[in-house]
Amino acid sequence: MSASTATRLQPHPLAVTARVVMLALVAVLTLVRTREVDQLWWIALLALAGVPALLAPGDRRLGLLSRAAEVVVLGLAASQVAAADTVNGPIGGLGASAVLPYLAVPVTVTALRRQFREGAALLGVTAATLVVSGALTEVGGERQLGQLGYLVVCAQWLILAGLGLYAASTLHRVMAVRTQVKPQPQPYAEATRLLTQLRSVARQLPGATLDPGGISEHLLEELRTMTRADRAAVLSASGGGRLVVLAQVGVERVDWETTLDADSAIADAWASQQPQTANRSQSRSHRGGDVSALIVPLVAGVRTVGLVALEADVAQAYPAPVVDRVTALTRPAALRLEAALLFDEVRSLATNEERQRLAREIHDGVAQELVMVGYGIDNALATVHDDAEETAESLRTLRGEVTRVIQELRLSLFELRSEVDRHGGLAAAIAEYARTVGASGGLRVHLSLDESTARLPAATEAELLRIAQEAVTNARKHAGATNLWVTCEVDPPYAQIEVSDDGQGMADQRPDGRYGLAIMAERAERIRGRLEIRPRQPSGTTVAVVLGTSPRRDNVRGSATAGEGE
Repeated sequence: MSASTATRLQPHPLAVTARVVMLALVAVLTLVRTREVDQLWWIALLALAGVPALLAPGDRRLGLLSRAAEVVVLGLAASQVAAADTVNGPIGGLGASAVLPYLAVPVTVTALRRQFREGAALLGVTAATLVVSGALTEVGGERQLGQLGYLVVCAQWLILAGLGLYAASTLHRVMAVRTQVKPQPQPYAEATRLLTQLRSVARQLPGATLDPGGISEHLLEELRTMTRADRAAVLSASGGGRLVVLAQVGVERVDWETTLDADSAIADAWASQQPQTANRSQSRSHRGGDVSALIVPLVAGVRTVGLVALEADVAQAYPAPVVDRVTALTRPAALRLEAALLFDEVRSLATNEERQRLAREIHDGVAQELVMVGYGIDNALATVHDDAEETAESLRTLRGEVTRVIQELRLSLFELRSEVDRHGGLAAAIAEYARTVGASGGLRVHLSLDESTARLPAATEAELLRIAQEAVTNARKHAGATNLWVTCEVDPPYAQIEVSDDGQGMADQRPDGRYGLAIMAERAERIRGRLEIRPRQPSGTTVAVVLGTSPRRDNVRGSATAGEGE
């Protein structure tokens, strides 16, 4: 027997305590009211009726029968003790109050086991037993059921027990709702779990599986094998109260109704989260004729993530059985589509910064260069008939500019593709980039690499690489330098990347880059590093990013390096 099974078979301590205490209480009250020791046999019967529930708490059927026996014995005992009451006052039947407090025992047990319907049923059995027993018992030639005191006491304890059971049920529902709605106060742990799952999904599943368009097309193909659909589409929200078409099939493209405030089955299905059928097309461009439309919302949890629209050029094409089959197929598809849309949103957010940077690079670099090439072509065309030699010279100049622009594009693409290799390390990635870019710009590159076998976090290495790339690119483009010094020292959690040139320095005429400097500063702040920009003697500029504090080393070289880092 396992430990968990043994735990379930043990009686609940509160249930045992409640029975013992209440049995003792009703025994004392019975003696006080009746002054007859013979009446205690009812207390013995109550104890005997509760024994099976205590010995076999894991047996639901035996426990139910035991508690039912308890309330039946309790109803009979209440009537008999009331009849034997020797402390009767003006109102007879009050003696039932000596036994009825035991009613709290079975009610408490059912509340602890969250079996509230069983508790209500036990109260009903108790009431019926009290009525039948009171009707059959005579006191002084009068039916006990006609005594006001008996009725008041029975009603009092039944109401109190019912209110206690109702309060326990309400408290249980409130706690369950709070547990479901209120998230646990562990946002970072939850975020880690979700991101880990997302990474696993992204690595293991095919690319199309997390593509909203691919999922939508596959869903439409499955639906067309199930029912007739001359036109079909999957739509999703795009903001502003409108929908966008993720995928559609049919002989020709359809201008679907995508406004959610229009009078259409599409808007009704979105608002009600229920399938809608119509005998008119949901297309703005439909030419008329018989048509059947079925709109099925794709609901994931409580949120509508999209709609499936099916149309057939016949009447009554979608009866209730067809709607049920379509709904059964779209229900799991809604969850897949929501995952794809969320993954697409995460991917967009992750790439947005690089897109913005690339857009600025193209605008400030390649785009301006191409404009100048265009002006040169205009000048060459203007002099082509006047001076052939001047035209030839202009074309040679333009050819050189085009070659330079192509080289800039290749370097930009190389920069975008550069990343820290899992095996090569940060220093190797920076060195490769500096050599490639330096060679293209005619720079002599001097490298000083000192990297530990330990690695920084992947995200930190990526940010440091991008900072070094930006510094090297600025030196090549704007510094007018002949030499480039790149120093990379990595000893986690410490790292220092330094890029120096012997160019014109950070004078006002050097357009490095408010964008470039701002980007480097943002990246350094993101990894809690320090960005330092200072002049180099006798000329040039030094850009350095420092992460952490330089560790102490025992060897001379390490100590010198640590002093420089500080």
